[in-house]
Amino acid sequence: MRFEDYVAEWKHGQRDLAAASLRHLDSLLRHHLLPVLGSRRMDSFDHKVVEGFIRTMERNGAGLATQSNAFDKLKAILLDAHKLGLYDDSPLDGVKPPQYDPARAVIPSPAQLRDIRIAGDDSFTLIADLMSGCGLRNGEAAAVNVKNIVADDVYRIQEQVNQTTGQYSRLKHRRLGEYRDVPLPARVKFTIEAYVEKYGTVDGYLLRHPKDPSKPFPYYYLGNQWQRIKNSGDVEIPEGMVLYGFRHFFASNCLANGLPITDVAEWMGHKSIEVTFKTYRHLMPGSIGSAAQVLDLGLAA
Repeated sequence: MRFEDYVAEWKHGQRDLAAASLRHLDSLLRHHLLPVLGSRRMDSFDHKVVEGFIRTMERNGAGLATQSNAFDKLKAILLDAHKLGLYDDSPLDGVKPPQYDPARAVIPSPAQLRDIRIAGDDSFTLIADLMSGCGLRNGEAAAVNVKNIVADDVYRIQEQVNQTTGQYSRLKHRRLGEYRDVPLPARVKFTIEAYVEKYGTVDGYLLRHPKDPSKPFPYYYLGNQWQRIKNSGDVEIPEGMVLYGFRHFFASNCLANGLPITDVAEWMGHKSIEVTFKTYRHLMPGSIGSAAQVLDLGLAA
């Protein structure tokens, strides 16, 4: 079997991929993987072939992020073939993956956050609080539902407003029906309750389309507000900060206060803890000094 034929069958098994993730996969296959590897026989893959593919991307001028994403997809495909017994030894053994190091997240200070969160309308404040206080993605915050408050200090994320379709859909990296329970700070709970008291809900949803309450809250409405706030110059916004900066603040607040990165990764819905570590490792307080003190206490006992 050739690589392109194997990939076609492998894709049928990726039923957990959301529409946006599937489009991203198709783009990587079409532009990077299949042009180089499509006609290659599956039994001919080894570490030299994989390394050659990486060098080809480098010669073609693909950015490190693209190289990393394409390698990850090739890795998933070849590991699947390895599990099926196609190879005695994994063709990935000894391969050094592309070293992609994402740019540091731009995070507002607590004082900046206080000003930014109220610079828009009430819907903007609500979304800002859900992202910075609970770690929700903006699409997840747009689907906020009062029924998801499962305890005084716990919010259950069950769906998102899909940016492409504009409809409610399953969570990123989750199957239909799966959810995430995240901490619900008292201030965020107060913001939710104040919004409900002022505007009410539709089937429990707080945010709906401003011109048609039968539809979900549109992503562009949030983006437009953000651009107006940035352009107004009325509040101090860190250079390079994007809307995701609210979510970055959540991660920073958690890690700076010693909460385990494993928990933070789960709350944020990352596909793996590697994503959390790569993005936020510079926020984690140093532990070598404190570890030395703890170990010394044990040795002196």
